[in-house]
Amino acid sequence: MTSLDSVLDQDGVRLTVDDAVATVTLTNPAKRNAQSPALWRALTAVGRALPGSVRVVVLRGEGKSFSAGLDRQAFTPEGFDGEPSFLDLARGSESELDATIAEYQEAFTWWRRNDIVSIAAVQGHAIGAGFQLALACDLRIVAEDVQFAMRETSLGLVPDLTGTHPLVNLVGYARALEICATGRFVYAEEAERTGLANLVVPADQLDAAARDLCAGLLAAPRDAVVETKALLSGAVSRTYEDQRAAERAAQSRRLRDLAGVTD
Repeated sequence: MTSLDSVLDQDGVRLTVDDAVATVTLTNPAKRNAQSPALWRALTAVGRALPGSVRVVVLRGEGKSFSAGLDRQAFTPEGFDGEPSFLDLARGSESELDATIAEYQEAFTWWRRNDIVSIAAVQGHAIGAGFQLALACDLRIVAEDVQFAMRETSLGLVPDLTGTHPLVNLVGYARALEICATGRFVYAEEAERTGLANLVVPADQLDAAARDLCAGLLAAPRDAVVETKALLSGAVSRTYEDQRAAERAAQSRRLRDLAGVTD
């Protein structure tokens, strides 16, 4: 793969690859990178198109906002061209509605695969689906002007694009409930203090900070990072003793690999 090879560019999403780093860019700044089913399908396609050489994926949005969330056109009777409106979906069968939402969620699930580390570089508004897309990533670097908000409840809805699980894990149940139920803004200082953000930087330093983090992540051998990510991501669901056993098994694999021992 040549440096900065453009792999995909469709429906408001562009994927470029530079050796071990892939960059996914939301490319509709005129609409503050508002999201639609077509954009979600493009994000799903990105996950499937990643070359095996990619170790780190950076997610960013063009313009002043990372993503202002779902395009409100989804709630109009006409919806999007060539798409059923959300109102039409609601009138269909329960199984069809469940399958459609599951398809939308696929755009948000692959970012936590163990073979990659994903970084959201977030500036300006990250509202609703935009907030959940940032939460889909492993790590978040945010600009000082960031404004997170989960506005689904104000529309009579719930956050359903996989954001509730990481939000609770990051900030705890009580704060997550308050953020979601009130729909209030979470600004940079609170985001960093509560663990939503790994780092806060001036807006003009956001891309440089993402590059620095990429370099740090790429410094260690890939297999060690993959094993460590798997250990940490599974820790919450394991007992202490099960986690000890998982550590032993992972370290045994690493030692045998370093020693050149094959089964």
